[in-house]
Amino acid sequence: MTALAHEVIPVSDEEPVSDLDEFLWQTWKAMDPPEGYRAEIIEGSIEVSPTGRRRHGVLINRLRRGLETHLEHTDYAAHHDFNLIHRRKVWIPDLFVALVDVDEIPDEEDLGVAAADIEAVVEVVSPGWRNVQRDRVRKRREYARAGIPLYVLIDDFDGDGAVVLLTEPDPDRAAYAGEQRVPYGTDAVIPGGPAKGFVIGEAITKP
Repeated sequence: MTALAHEVIPVSDEEPVSDLDEFLWQTWKAMDPPEGYRAEIIEGSIEVSPTGRRRHGVLINRLRRGLETHLEHTDYAAHHDFNLIHRRKVWIPDLFVALVDVDEIPDEEDLGVAAADIEAVVEVVSPGWRNVQRDRVRKRREYARAGIPLYVLIDDFDGDGAVVLLTEPDPDRAAYAGEQRVPYGTDAVIPGGPAKGFVIGEAITKP
């Protein structure tokens, strides 16, 4: 069966981990991707992807610097280059918001951090159909399954560019109930959580 964009797929955290998930998990642990590549387990597949282009890195670093200032006097920080782990799935978001000391939220095998304790994730969409589908569709479902409260997409390829704020995750339906699409040129304001009030505007999304 091929899943369509935003299709709701029933799922339950009470279901046992499947043999396939366990096999993929063990395979992923044994992998040694070449420098400049990362491996994730997304919806029943191991996906290997290269480091993003310059524009990708520029957007992430603008956002990270802004979040560092916004979160400076809180118990939270912006992190990157960590494995988020949830029920034998592994994701490496471009950025995520969690406690300053992620040692307080390890996963059960100390290979990353538990996705259930993440406050927000950010993905900067890369060019190419497969990359776009990964961030807009497959990771959208996976982050909702994990109950991550906020998923932010910075998407140069949505019209003339847009920031999408996804809130109110429903893990059982693998879907976000809340969605706000903000075109580039208009301020997108984080609606809640530790980064509440943070503005993603032209200072971040400009060419």
